[in-house]
Amino acid sequence: MNNKDWSGNKRSVYTTLGTNHNETEREHNDFYATDPKAMELLLDQETFSNNIWECACGAGHLSRILESHGYNVLSTDLIYRGYGLEKSVDFLKDDFPTYNGDIITNPPYKYALEFIQKALDMIPRGHKVAMFLKLQFLEGKRRKGFFLKNPPKTIYVSSSRIQCAMNGEFEKYGSSAVAYAWYIWVKGHKGDPVIKWMN
Repeated sequence: MNNKDWSGNKRSVYTTLGTNHNETEREHNDFYATDPKAMELLLDQETFSNNIWECACGAGHLSRILESHGYNVLSTDLIYRGYGLEKSVDFLKDDFPTYNGDIITNPPYKYALEFIQKALDMIPRGHKVAMFLKLQFLEGKRRKGFFLKNPPKTIYVSSSRIQCAMNGEFEKYGSSAVAYAWYIWVKGHKGDPVIKWMN
């Protein structure tokens, strides 16, 4: 390709490929806050039990929306960022009793499968796990086996590109090129997932 034919930059390449890379390094603890709109869209489609654990709450972007809808929300994170329980809670490593409620979060992507498995292990039959994940989470041989054993009941694909911003700095990072979806598991559910769309 002739250099004169290229008018983009490194960021343009990543945008075209549909990734959320940028010229800075990824946030050390994978803190990418979710646009609260994502939770509003989910609550237009789903209802949950009164008690909800938001186990990677960050600065509370999702928890606040849940609370505004009347849910009793336990908000924790590995690092306290000014919202929720004021101590470190490592969802994957800490030992917890079973949780009598639903678990909802946007987990650190590299540990998403582990978050889902632990959440399903902890909740009673019939309760829900809702995870906000990239659409490409459906890919991969490792995850295929998990999905066959633990099929989501519903996957809500976002028709618009919802933003997840490093450190919650939505204005700094602009629009997103990444496709996201809410994945909903109901413990004990068997059968093929239903795919739905939300705005």
